[in-house]
Amino acid sequence: MTVTISSDALKRIRMAAAASPDAEVCGLLLGEGAHIREARACNNVSATPATRFEIDPAALLAAYRGARGGGPAVLGHYHSHPSGHAEPSPRDAEDALPDGRLWLLVAGETVTAWRAVAAGERHGRFTRVTLACEDPAAPSDRQSCWKDYS
Repeated sequence: MTVTISSDALKRIRMAAAASPDAEVCGLLLGEGAHIREARACNNVSATPATRFEIDPAALLAAYRGARGGGPAVLGHYHSHPSGHAEPSPRDAEDALPDGRLWLLVAGETVTAWRAVAAGERHGRFTRVTLACEDPAAPSDRQSCWKDYS
């Protein structure tokens, strides 16, 4: 399966992660179907933000209320691994529900996409998803904004 992400959303995720080298950043992925249109930054309210993330519950509830009111759907979330790899950790697997939601992970220059499932290939909880970038200025060229991303 391929999930597309707007170049603006991808840029926001990478910039947030680069601006926070000592703590995990996190946010929500909003859009429709398999298309991420917005990456909405959220406060990481974890007691240990250097090694763990927890999306601010108020932001999560607001996003779900917005979706019920006709706004974009909550497709999943993103978070960074400042001193790790852009792949789910065992701790991520412990925290993930097998609900099919998207997890985007960023570490350094690398951004990867995963779906939380019941019997995934990674830690028994995640399956890798192909992530394609869409540049609104060049909708026919999905790779045009991808050159800086892995």
